[in-house]
Amino acid sequence: MHRAARIEDWLHAARERFARRRGHQPTVIPYTGYGSTEWVRILCRVLLTKPPGPSGPAKKARTDAAGIRGWRSFTSVPVNDVTVTIEIDGATHRVRADRGGVVDVVVPVSLAPGWQVASLSTEGSTAVEAPVFIVAPGVQSGIVSDVDDTVMVTALPRPLLAAWNTFVLSEHARVPTPGMAVLLERLTATTPGSPVIYLSTGAWNVAPTLTRFLSRNLYPAGALLLTDWGPTHDRWFRSGLDHKRDNLRRLAEEFPEMRWILVGDDGQHDEAIYSDFQQEYPENVATVAIRQLSPSEAVLAGGRSKDEARGTPESPWIYGPDGSVIADQLAERGLL
Repeated sequence: MHRAARIEDWLHAARERFARRRGHQPTVIPYTGYGSTEWVRILCRVLLTKPPGPSGPAKKARTDAAGIRGWRSFTSVPVNDVTVTIEIDGATHRVRADRGGVVDVVVPVSLAPGWQVASLSTEGSTAVEAPVFIVAPGVQSGIVSDVDDTVMVTALPRPLLAAWNTFVLSEHARVPTPGMAVLLERLTATTPGSPVIYLSTGAWNVAPTLTRFLSRNLYPAGALLLTDWGPTHDRWFRSGLDHKRDNLRRLAEEFPEMRWILVGDDGQHDEAIYSDFQQEYPENVATVAIRQLSPSEAVLAGGRSKDEARGTPESPWIYGPDGSVIADQLAERGLL
């Protein structure tokens, strides 16, 4: 194992021992999953948290306010190599969390299409519910959307702005991208039962905040596919590009008949990633919609991508500064 990973494991172990001595208890943080009528992908994370304290209006108000500050999620202590019990479809599955306390596992089921619920627990903790979206066998259209500068204006590549947006900024102050919520909602309405996947290089720590942001701004509900920052067993840092590429390939293999609408922006590497995916899986791409950053956003984002693509007649690429313009172009091509 890489030296950085061994150091990280030692720090996690020390923090876990300290937190347990202070009475912190394991808690499962559920994330939205997805699957077919025969299998589901369950996603969650196990953290050590303070036990519930005295309740009251003032206490609750302080707790709710603290819960929307991103930095607190990064000070939580993950519990690695712990057993998580999954109860779904009348069956019980026991799986192990990874080094960062994350569970990402596929379990067999026999469920009806639509929204279902899995019950998750660990070490005697209170069971929590994780929503999972079951895709019907006949559905052949899905949506994959980037998050940063696509559904939410963040200018993430700039280190100081990234730290501010991630660790300090309240979710109420985050700015939704104009027209994108309506665009994604219209796309889901065009093909009922279409799965929505939010694919981002952001850390799992911000998943609860991001989920609340998406819900508050009326984005369609969907699974979050985030990553875990820090070293791996063979390198100093995880690759965000590999994370996106690997999950796109996985979706193509999990749903071989699905044609995906890929939504991103021209400020990072979405164009290159989507272009590579289209070349590798041409039958699995319906269209690519790229939001063009404004000049000021492009400066904050470190410039525009040089990877603009034109697509094919069967899988066109759409460019526009906001969701409304992109929707109009999709409608002109009979795709919306």
